[in-house]
Amino acid sequence: MSYFASIGRISYEGSRSNNPLAFQHYQAEQVIAGKKMEEHLRFSMAYWHTLTGGGSDPFGTATAIRPWDGYSGMDLAKARVEAAFELMEKLGLRYFCFHDRDIAPEGETLQETNRNLDVIVDLMEQHMKSTGIKLLWNTACLFTHPRFVHGAGTTSNADVYAYSAAQLKKSLEIGKRLGADNYVFWGGREGYESLLNTDMKLELDNLAFLYRMAIDYSREIGFDAQFLIEPKPKEPTKHQYDFDAATTIAFLQRYGLEAHFKLNLEANHATLAGHTFEHELRVARLHGMLGSLDANQGDLLLGWDTDEFPTDLYATTLTMYEVLKNGGLGKGGINFDAKVRRASFEPEDLFYAHIAGMDAYAKGLKVAARLIEDRVFDEAVDRRYASFREGIGRDIAEGRATLASLEQYALENRPISNISGRQERLKAVLNQYLLEADK
Repeated sequence: MSYFASIGRISYEGSRSNNPLAFQHYQAEQVIAGKKMEEHLRFSMAYWHTLTGGGSDPFGTATAIRPWDGYSGMDLAKARVEAAFELMEKLGLRYFCFHDRDIAPEGETLQETNRNLDVIVDLMEQHMKSTGIKLLWNTACLFTHPRFVHGAGTTSNADVYAYSAAQLKKSLEIGKRLGADNYVFWGGREGYESLLNTDMKLELDNLAFLYRMAIDYSREIGFDAQFLIEPKPKEPTKHQYDFDAATTIAFLQRYGLEAHFKLNLEANHATLAGHTFEHELRVARLHGMLGSLDANQGDLLLGWDTDEFPTDLYATTLTMYEVLKNGGLGKGGINFDAKVRRASFEPEDLFYAHIAGMDAYAKGLKVAARLIEDRVFDEAVDRRYASFREGIGRDIAEGRATLASLEQYALENRPISNISGRQERLKAVLNQYLLEADK
């Protein structure tokens, strides 16, 4: 059965095309900075938003019209698998991501739930073999069910902690079986509402222990995926322990886990933390912890996680600038953790949204590669910090200076002359690169 029969395979037609079901910038085979575009941009479909999301929000029920709406239970789960692979093949998406509870319904017991998962994983495995589409990452949904009201790895209930560990074990086994390149830990409810009833040290210790057990079990079963942690500052809890890149890196270093993890960073989470996406990427990159991306954007006028498809060319350009400077994402990719707007409820909107996001990142990649090739920002940074490459500045940068030597230098009362940062000029140059026709 075809779920999107009226839509064919999406192809590249160039920037002058008016076809809404064609790429203007994403050309999989085009070589940019020494690699094919599809190698730089390992695009992935998010199962939860694309297949299970219905368009509900805190003030309204679902609006989405989907070709699989007539099914229920395991029949619905099977239909979604078929629709997912049809959509990915037509869009040219080579990867996908999912939470365990996205793909199969929970049963009355954990045993029944695991049997449901096995049926769907069998079906997924067949489609992956026939299409060549791969699993970028999977994860365990340890936040939706009421049992996780106090968290999972940071819960105050030992029975819930044990259940979480069992669910995680099964999820790692699924990742191993499907050959996932990565495995994500997302602490949807790993935080607190009030310090008045929270043992923060115990919660953090328990979370670190859960991660250690996951490392040990993955070694035991031969699952060699890159482990990723996805930071988020708030929502639903007031304060989540993986607040941002810096906080998450500090946590990993505190518990000696930094060698086993990298970060899966999301644009909308960055803005919720009061950062830009490029800030989070830069922090992770400088620590050697940049692993993968969740591509979306938020509405800065709304204080919650809106998960819009990424269309801001400034953001995608600066994102790909950091990725290229990082030498790529390794096993990671660019997962569209994004959903169509509630008013975009027709099946075709899923295609329009992914095309818009893929084109935005393709354009960002091309511009970022040219900025790096022309050393636009590198030269600006070199000029700004030139004083640290000679004389007293070089002594400081190379660690030879002392307070006494710096005092002696300052007492000579040399005239201090700062130079302009030329911030506005650099933004104008960025505009120029963005607005120029593709070369």
